[in-house]
Amino acid sequence: MLDKLQALADRYDKLSELLCDPDVASDNKKLREYSKEQSDLQPTYDAYNEYKQVSEDLEAAKEMQNEKLDDEMREMVKMEIEELSARQKELDELIRVLMLPKDPNDDKNVIVEIRGAAGGDEAALFAADLYRMYTRYADAQGWKVELMDVNTNDLGGFKEVVFMINGRGAYSKMKYESGAHRVQRIPTTESGGRIHTSTSTVAVMPEAEDFDIEIHDKDIRVDTFCSSGAGGQSVNTTKSAVRVTHVPTGIVATCQDGKSQNSNKEKALQVLRTRIFDMKRMEEEAKISVERKSKVGTGDRSERIRTYNFPQSRVTDHRIGLTMHKLDQVMNGEIEEILSALTIAQQAEMMERGE
Repeated sequence: MLDKLQALADRYDKLSELLCDPDVASDNKKLREYSKEQSDLQPTYDAYNEYKQVSEDLEAAKEMQNEKLDDEMREMVKMEIEELSARQKELDELIRVLMLPKDPNDDKNVIVEIRGAAGGDEAALFAADLYRMYTRYADAQGWKVELMDVNTNDLGGFKEVVFMINGRGAYSKMKYESGAHRVQRIPTTESGGRIHTSTSTVAVMPEAEDFDIEIHDKDIRVDTFCSSGAGGQSVNTTKSAVRVTHVPTGIVATCQDGKSQNSNKEKALQVLRTRIFDMKRMEEEAKISVERKSKVGTGDRSERIRTYNFPQSRVTDHRIGLTMHKLDQVMNGEIEEILSALTIAQQAEMMERGE
């Protein structure tokens, strides 16, 4: 591993030279490419340099132990060795995590789709709750949320909602949210006070950029229609809503959130491109052997991943057996603890597999 780390450090130093090169500075593409590469290497580079310094200091402290020292100095050296040994171990573990293969999509923005599934109106209401949970989490991270498309019911629930989260590292956090989310609570529509179980599904997709997926005009069909709200009531009389169909795959994307037809078309194409990219990504992942698939999972939309039990104020993530009794905070967007636990679980699996 030390050889790999030294090669990484050499590459970081080389990038520093390249970024000072006037030819690179005048080439926006190269400047962006090299800057991103160096930024990605920075945490490992810093940890490796500290590891080398700590190791040198530890070796020097151990050598000092062999010298003639008074009791006070000997005790100080002993404490220093203990502290340096502990820090060396911490850095070793950190570096092993940093050296794990990185998902190439981790830094991307995401497009999230939430749909009410089993449970009718209650499922749609829960889908709206999940949307609020994610938007509040995004706000806390300093990310920007952009609504792409929404289909509501008469009670204010979401039959379907599509939105984008813009923020570096959004996919690295949000990718664990894909799957079926189950809610157990007494619906507002239930007069008998019985607890109902409903589900909503979440799909988190890394945003596809133009160079990821190229869509040709000849391969799409564009339809326009009037935007509509709950109950099918006409919101406006102009055909600003847009439906784009990718003929080769049959994938469809709609957008009616904006008042401009051109704006809605651009958003619909953005969603369409991302759905095609996600389909290809999942096809590639399906080729991975069953043994190498993560238990945590990142894409199976039919897998029940989490239960939200309102009577007991309990949230349980079934993939890692995590249970928390703070439902109110979670529904208010405080999901970092869950996402961090899922990240650690996946990293542990990768290290166990020797990746």
